Amino acid sequence: MTRTARDRSRTGRRPGRARGTRTGALAALAATALAALLTLAAPAPAVAADAPAAATERPARGMTKAQVEARYGAPTSRQDAVGQPPISRWDYPGMRVYFEHDHVVHAVLMPAG
Repeated sequence: MTRTARDRSRTGRRPGRARGTRTGALAALAATALAALLTLAAPAPAVAADAPAAATERPARGMTKAQVEARYGAPTSRQDAVGQPPISRWDYPGMRVYFEHDHVVHAVLMPAG
């Protein structure tokens, strides 16, 4: 009996083949499909109806205060800088923008209501 025939008789498959290749591919396909369904089914975050620009659009990190004001208009309120480095906050309908010195470090969508 040749080596290949002997190996096949023990395991039922040719040597060198990966185990569970079909099962792994099927599991990966199922996981991808499930992730796509969950993404489609997830509700969009609720934001104020008068939120600036598109309801989910936020200033990009690194934008200057002048760029934010030019794009989104004047904020409804401005909080003075506190701490070191100085962090300030501008409030817009449906959104808050945080600045370090003169640049955006974070923008947060606020829930409607």
